[in-house]
Amino acid sequence: MAQIEYLAMERWIDSKSAEAKYDLSSSCAKIISIQDLTALSEDKSESNEGPLSTQVLSRCLGYGEMAGSTALRSTLAGLYSVKTPVPLPIENVTITSGASLANYLVFQALCKPDDHVIVHYPTYQLLYSVPQSLGADVTLWKAKEDDKWKLDVEELKGLIKPNTKMIVLNNPQNPTGAIIPRTTLKEIIAIAREHSIVVFSNEIFRPLFHSVHPGDEEFPPSVLSLGYDDVIVTGSMSKVYSLPGIRVGWIASRNKKLIDQCTKLRSYTTISVSQLDEAVAAYALDGSCLHALLKRNTDLARQNLALLVSFIEKYKWACEWVKPVASSVAFVKFAKMGKPVDDLEFCAQLLQKKGVLLVPGAQCFGPGEYTGYVRVGYAIDAKEFEAGLDLLKEFMEEEYENIPLAGRKLAIR
Repeated sequence: MAQIEYLAMERWIDSKSAEAKYDLSSSCAKIISIQDLTALSEDKSESNEGPLSTQVLSRCLGYGEMAGSTALRSTLAGLYSVKTPVPLPIENVTITSGASLANYLVFQALCKPDDHVIVHYPTYQLLYSVPQSLGADVTLWKAKEDDKWKLDVEELKGLIKPNTKMIVLNNPQNPTGAIIPRTTLKEIIAIAREHSIVVFSNEIFRPLFHSVHPGDEEFPPSVLSLGYDDVIVTGSMSKVYSLPGIRVGWIASRNKKLIDQCTKLRSYTTISVSQLDEAVAAYALDGSCLHALLKRNTDLARQNLALLVSFIEKYKWACEWVKPVASSVAFVKFAKMGKPVDDLEFCAQLLQKKGVLLVPGAQCFGPGEYTGYVRVGYAIDAKEFEAGLDLLKEFMEEEYENIPLAGRKLAIR
């Protein structure tokens, strides 16, 4: 196996978070406790004991069901079956310890040396670093930053090679908050079907759609619903569902062979997921809780995004963006007289002088590719976000003129 690089974003956040008073780097919607999750449930009966009910707490904690609990897998299968002519069988869902493992297993199970993989970009580093480490030839299919981060399907056609094994999507997209609309998804599926290519979609930010309505003509469905069997998706409880601490993710596909390959490999990494974690996940995704949890997080994202819109407008002489329509993250570009600033220096000095943590774009989403960009997480606690944004405004007034242009100075470490 080829040498694999550190996950730059995790390394940055892990090394800097202890210094932060206000963490605006997080891509998770405001985290929630089990008590608050229980209170959020629409089931107000006395029998509602919450996810860790007496029945769960009295259970003997063996390995449990290897592929994941029936309750959780059936709930997920039901969610993926909404508005589809053919329900997704429970056997076509497997549970993992978080989405990172889910993504890793998909590549390990389906990619081999000399396969060609096309990756929607920019995106989370794991989605291109892992196939590269396996010896795959990776081509980055770059979204057009000057066209609202849209993808060019004609360009995709030109990227396909005889050994193209997989097209990797990230929808909604991290770090931009953009979406791949329905029409484009259908075109991608048609191309993949023509060439017998697997479509792998990381849908970890689905369904946090705060600025696009499900009734809209171009609202993006899960690729599982588009009638092509050779599709595989991953998701997690961490981002949209506010529960990163329970470490529950999943893999789903309409092609049972693809799922079986991932499940077989999973036994070498994780025999089973914690039964307690699965119980919390199943409770959160149940209809009595799911809608209230999604409303909480969607409302929070809209509220904080409005503050970020005001910030961008006030400092439009220094920054620009494509306003995100989904997810919990935004990609903001800072510049001086049209030239990008050193985003790593910007984030390092902001943290040092104001205690606010952001994610430097060129450092964490492609060296040399996204210079001047920073990722902002805005679905966190409203008071924390507002306080952090106020300090960012102070920094813009007091320190921004001292931030060097890209390539002029090494960042503070």
